[in-house]
Amino acid sequence: MSRFSLEDLAAIVAARAGSTAEQSYTKSLLEAGPGRAAKKFGEEAVETVIAAIDNDRTALIKESADVLYHLIVLLTARNISVDEVMAELKDRTSQSGHAEKAARGA
Repeated sequence: MSRFSLEDLAAIVAARAGSTAEQSYTKSLLEAGPGRAAKKFGEEAVETVIAAIDNDRTALIKESADVLYHLIVLLTARNISVDEVMAELKDRTSQSGHAEKAARGA
């Protein structure tokens, strides 16, 4: 079985961005602007939290997939690549979480 990655998902989102809103939900989100993409991401994030609190494994998997998809759409709407986010994660994992957070002043 081949692995499906965030890069694969980003490539699909990019391809669908070249479609029409009538043909593609992704394109309709992108045409509605970053605010709409952010709102959808937030809605899915809340649904993911609820599924986790309810200990609903199936729902948590499905909502997590929705979160990842909508995050990629939001990043696309703001011209941010998955590679940029992964590079940030890589930098952060080079030190402990406590040290990284302290360095950010958070």
